Amino acid sequence: MAKQRTAQNGLPAGVAAAWGLRERPGRGPARGLDVARIVRAAIAVADAEGLGAVSMSRVATEVGVSTMALYRYVEGKNDLLILMEDEAAGTPPPGPAPEEGWRAGLEHWARAYRDVLSRHLWMVRIPISTPPLSPHSVEWMELALGCLRATGLDAEEKLGVLITLNGYVRSSVSLLADIAESAGGEGGADWEELEPRYWRLLTQLTATGDFPAIKEMLASGEVETAFEEEESEGSADFAFGLALVLDGTQALIERRA
Repeated sequence: MAKQRTAQNGLPAGVAAAWGLRERPGRGPARGLDVARIVRAAIAVADAEGLGAVSMSRVATEVGVSTMALYRYVEGKNDLLILMEDEAAGTPPPGPAPEEGWRAGLEHWARAYRDVLSRHLWMVRIPISTPPLSPHSVEWMELALGCLRATGLDAEEKLGVLITLNGYVRSSVSLLADIAESAGGEGGADWEELEPRYWRLLTQLTATGDFPAIKEMLASGEVETAFEEEESEGSADFAFGLALVLDGTQALIERRA
């Protein structure tokens, strides 16, 4: 998160810009250039080449201005990352009707958020340094907390549930990002190629050692299909972990009843 802060309200400059609280520059150096166009260009670079490819100079080139000209619109890379993350997150899709219950609402939230992160894997590479502050992140927070309003949990417990659920979703997508990067490092191999190789290597390495739990798992013949589903909101591995988180939340709610 950016260290620059606006004199008017103490917010990080990127957050202030996202909320429209920062003064817009006067006449710009290029016709049609604005913050929205800059952010879209930066997102396109990150989607295509990863977060490491995003720099003020690279984005300036993409929009056809000098790097110094870009600073008239965005104070620095940290602020640009805030704006990129907020734009990519977007407004969350409406959840199910309240009468469907908190669990349906949180499951919808988790799957929708995972879908966003899966489309923009670079988002999980941006360190979290503050609670939600940008407009769309606050909207996502509101949607999740709204699911828990009638559960009887206190404010701290609701936040704890949200932090745990958010952490699980981000962790699952971080795994996808790691696999994608590893596949790129393997000369373009994808996970469908890497996974069978992994199980073969693990079988070989543990064949003569004292690894009874691993050997039992491998002998079951079930692990080969553990990651076969597409990297989508319906993948079985994600659904399994999500159910564990929601089961724990349900147990907490029942204890508070």
